[in-house]
Amino acid sequence: MKRLMMAAAMIACAAPLAAEQTPTAPQEAQVNRIDMIRPDAPELAPYGPFPVGVRAAEFTDPDRIDVKATMATGTPPRGPRTLPAEIWYPAAQGTAPGVAYDTMLRDGETQIQLHGRASRDATPADGNFPLLIVSHGFPGNRYLLSHLAENMASKGYVVVAADHPESTYDDMGPFTSTLVNRAVDQRFLLDSMAGLDDDIGAITDAENTGVVGYSMGGYGAMIFGGAGLTETAVQRDQPERFIPPQKLLSRLQAGSNEHADLVDPRVKAVIAIAPWGRQYEFWDAEGLAGFEKPLMLVAGSADDVSQYDAIRQIFDQTTGTTRHLLTFNDANHNAAAAMPAPVESWEHSESLGRAPFDHYADAVWDTVRMNNILQHFATAYFDLHLKGDQDKARFLDLTPASDDGIQALDDNGKPTADNTYWAGFPDRSAKALRFETHQKGE
Repeated sequence: MKRLMMAAAMIACAAPLAAEQTPTAPQEAQVNRIDMIRPDAPELAPYGPFPVGVRAAEFTDPDRIDVKATMATGTPPRGPRTLPAEIWYPAAQGTAPGVAYDTMLRDGETQIQLHGRASRDATPADGNFPLLIVSHGFPGNRYLLSHLAENMASKGYVVVAADHPESTYDDMGPFTSTLVNRAVDQRFLLDSMAGLDDDIGAITDAENTGVVGYSMGGYGAMIFGGAGLTETAVQRDQPERFIPPQKLLSRLQAGSNEHADLVDPRVKAVIAIAPWGRQYEFWDAEGLAGFEKPLMLVAGSADDVSQYDAIRQIFDQTTGTTRHLLTFNDANHNAAAAMPAPVESWEHSESLGRAPFDHYADAVWDTVRMNNILQHFATAYFDLHLKGDQDKARFLDLTPASDDGIQALDDNGKPTADNTYWAGFPDRSAKALRFETHQKGE
């Protein structure tokens, strides 16, 4: 209990930092805030000019293969697959901020509230805004990256995140279901958002869509973006948890008609955070070379789940596109993705046998710091590729090792030709990071 009280005090004390960044920030300190912006955050991290609205939605695919009910032989059963979702969007000026999200912890039992800046069912702003699809890990839920969803909505994006069935804290089905369904879910969300005929549909530019996937969401995003699976993935005979019945992964195999039909020209850019799969040969160099959309990979150099060396293989082998790799030195699998650990996660969970804190936090990095850095880079990257804002390219043209950057300013404080310090980062804050770029064909 003492740790719980200390955590609550720390978060409550930190909340006013967010309030100082923008006039729309909540003024009352509350626990489990997802909207904190540190004073040392990079330039593009703070919330943008739009108030944020959020709306619950539910999308049902009426005819999806039911992986968990499929037997070794016989026709795979089909039926409805429903994805509960939240849609964040730019709201009309004057919309009052502040919302509580009712959700649960990693243990699938403990009910919690998260506090952000969105207004439930607010009137949308006028305009036409690119679409972002945000996809959680295994397990996770639609709120795991809600901090990023709110932040990007404030900058002129419609953002949808869904609970992927058999992949959430309270619905952990066979892992094979996630392997087969994740990329298909992402395509289904894009089709569903493009088909909205309400006031949210009226402001959604689905022809310019970005995808953000974390862990298994990153696995799906890589497939959805064009990286077809290997023969090894389809034909493997062990371990059992990687083997869907009746070789259902063949639908996602490189060179298959089904995979070619899945890849969508409306998707213009992808961010894959700690994407899972290369370490188990779900892709090879040939399949990864088929990924042709702009790509940003995000990883911790100590990732022992998706394995950092395997993520670097993805970076090296996606030769069909220009791609970036943002590395948090010494961070593990949670690098930049998860929201700050809810205060309730500090307590021991009987069902897990441990405190679920480790599902959200990193042993080295402050989560708010990582979230702010990702908000900065995601803003630059999607503004460039989805909005055509060429000025944002300067935030992606960096000295690879942040610590090697040299700050050289003239008498007026303007960068000189010798300046190699990371653009957008305050003095002494570009530390322990790498940002590498490979051009198409390299």
